[in-house]
This record gives sequence, structure tokens and C-alpha cells, in this order.
Amino acid sequence: MTSATRDAYDGPFDPALSLADFSRQTLADLGRETLLMGHLSGTCASPLVMQDFGPEASTAISIEQWMGASPIYSKRMQRALGFEGTTVETVFKNLQIEVGAPPQFMDFQFRLDRPTYGEFWLAHCGALMDVEPHGEEGVRLMCHDIEDPTFDATAAAVHRMMKMRPIHRPPRVPEGRYPHCHWKVYIDDIGEPARDHPSLAENQAAKIASVGLDVPDEDREPGGWEDYSGPFDAGFQFEDLGHRALVILNQEAAAQCHILTRSYLRSVINRLGVDAVGGIAPRHWVGIAALAAQRLRPVLGIEGDDIEAIAKVFQFHPHFWPRTYVDFRIEVTSTRLARIEIHDSPALQEGDPLSWFATLGEETHPALDAIAGAVNPRARCIPASRGGAALAWEVRIDPSAAPRPDPEELALAQASRGAAWQWIRRRPLRG
Repeated sequence: MTSATRDAYDGPFDPALSLADFSRQTLADLGRETLLMGHLSGTCASPLVMQDFGPEASTAISIEQWMGASPIYSKRMQRALGFEGTTVETVFKNLQIEVGAPPQFMDFQFRLDRPTYGEFWLAHCGALMDVEPHGEEGVRLMCHDIEDPTFDATAAAVHRMMKMRPIHRPPRVPEGRYPHCHWKVYIDDIGEPARDHPSLAENQAAKIASVGLDVPDEDREPGGWEDYSGPFDAGFQFEDLGHRALVILNQEAAAQCHILTRSYLRSVINRLGVDAVGGIAPRHWVGIAALAAQRLRPVLGIEGDDIEAIAKVFQFHPHFWPRTYVDFRIEVTSTRLARIEIHDSPALQEGDPLSWFATLGEETHPALDAIAGAVNPRARCIPASRGGAALAWEVRIDPSAAPRPDPEELALAQASRGAAWQWIRRRPLRG
């Protein structure tokens, strides 16, 4: 039994609308977008550390961040879409649906030769395109110092003896070499088994690491695979998945963003101390929250700058998903007012400063203002009486107020070419 889905969030604001109400195509587009926003959160993260603590600290934190996060979210996605395993095929499926490799921006291409060996190459590496203009030193930091340990950590989440080794990689010689890099992935029977990064166990103890999902009982639109348990498809696109699977994928993509952020903030504490987190965490959230709000609107077809448009953006902003982790609610109360509530839920129960939600409290918060301001620069989020909620804000549009300028942190996110990335639908929905 199927029921109608929608391609766009046009028409009136509906507080009961959920991911499952959107079509397969819209969910495929939204999944790509959420992974890209998670990836670009690193664009906001590294400069914040580098500005005050230098490139060595930034590199060390980046390595620890990915090593402490990717094994967690990789296993989650494997379980969610039914492709757990111990072969190269599992690694490749992971790379097709992960925050470190958002499709097209990080354009991975694959060749699976046998269960124990395969190769991948990047037809386009957005991260390289961002850093290459700044010189060889930055390229080596990213493509050697950071990738060597973090690639192996991702592979080891599938098999302790799995390795990723370059066939060639940047700096590109000769200049403009294509593909941008080329790697082999194999099970090494005689090498040393990989060891977990010490921060991994700490990150695994977080509530987001084990939170469940809101899984639909049925597909609301026909077609597509029910999961990714079948053979590896080198040309896999999100359009290959069925409706229910895409609802799951979108929730897992949002969870990946939270897991990666927690690992980043834990790395900041481990390397720089707890005081550094208080200054970095809110600014980190502001930049990527604003960019995600800007880019979400065309994906969901949200038009206008009125209070309903603001409410729609908050309702599906990836930072407030999955709802099993953050009990987020918004309602429109008048033509210029809305009310946001966050109720008691795992996001507020982590008991540490290692999340964006830990920065929320009784005061105004620049990240909430950044989301509202991305729709209407005269909108503000003001703390409100809680009622039955744990936290509450009133979203207000004041026509007499001066338009608020874009937050300076947004420029950090926009420094990446991914900020203006345009998706290509590479093949139609699978029947």
C-alpha cells in the first residue's frame, strides 16, 4: 500500500510533515545535500583551530576527528542498509554513502576485482580543489598526513587487516594529473592488524552512537531497492534505493554529522583543553548552520522569506535530525511569529560539552539566528518560556529591524567550492 508523497515543500507549513512525506527523488537529493553539509563542517572547523593554535594542532585534530568517528558511523550505515561484511565490497559501499565522501563533490569511482582487492580513484576531489591553490604544503597535509591514518581507520572498521594504499596521489605530477588520486584497497594477510584510536571508545559511548531511527513501516512510493544488501554497484546512486531506505539513509546522514562533530570537539579537548571548546563549538555551528539553511531551500523548494518559510527550514534542517536523537518541534503562531521547542531527548542527555546542543541555554544563540537569518535577515530567535519543553525560543520577524549581516563564520564555510556545488542527477529513479 502506498500513499502520495511530495516533491517540494510548497503550500502551507505543516508541523506534522516528516521525511517520509517526501518523494524518492527529493529524498535522494536531500541525502546528498546532508552528506555534503557534514563534509563542509570540516571547512568551518579547521580554520577555527588554525587561527588560534596553528596548522600542527589543526592537522592533529583532523586526524583524531576522523579516526574517532568513521568506524562508528560506517558500522551504523552498514547495519541500517543491510550491507555488513568483511570484504572490500563493504568498504566500497561505505564510501558511496559517507560524510567523508559526499557523492560528486568527492567523485569516487570503483573497480572491484575480487573480495580481497579493489581500486578506487577520484574523478573529482572537491577537497583537493579547495586546498591545491594554496600550495603544496597544504596538499601534503591533507593527502598524506591526514588521509593515511584516516583511510586505514575506515577500512579497519570492516576488517582489521584491510589497508588503503596510494597508487598515485597529489601533489599532482605532472600538473593537472587525472584522476586526482588512485588507491588500492586490499586485505593484507601478513601485515599488522589496525588498532583503534584511543578516542574511538569514548565516542562509542555517546548516545548518538547507538541511537535508533524512526523507520517507516512501509514504502510510500514504489520502486528501488529495499536496502543495499545486493551486489556492489560501482555506479550506485541514491536513486537506486526505495523510499523506506532513503528515509533511513537521510536519518543516518544526519547522525553522521553529529558523530563527526562530537569527535571533532573531543579532539579539541584532548589537544587544546576544555576551555578551547567553549570558544570553538558555537562558532563552528554558526557557519555550517547558516550554509545548510541557505542550501536546503532549493532542495526542498522552500520559497519566500515569511515566517512559514523560516519554520520549514528549521523543520528539515539536518542539524535537528534524526528526531530520535533530538526532539525538535516548531509551530507557526502568527504571521510573524513561530515557536521552537526542544524536548528532553538524547541530544540533551550526553552530559558533556561535545555537541552543538551543549551550547544551547537560556540566552540567545547565534546559530539559531543564523538559520533564521538565512531566510529573512530581519528574523531573530529569542528565548521563551519553556512550558513543557527543555528549551524554547520565539522566532520573530521584525519589519522595522535593520537586516542582520551574514555571520562572519559563514565565510569560512563558503571558502569551499562545495558551498556553491550543483548536483547532477546521473540516472533516473530505479523501478
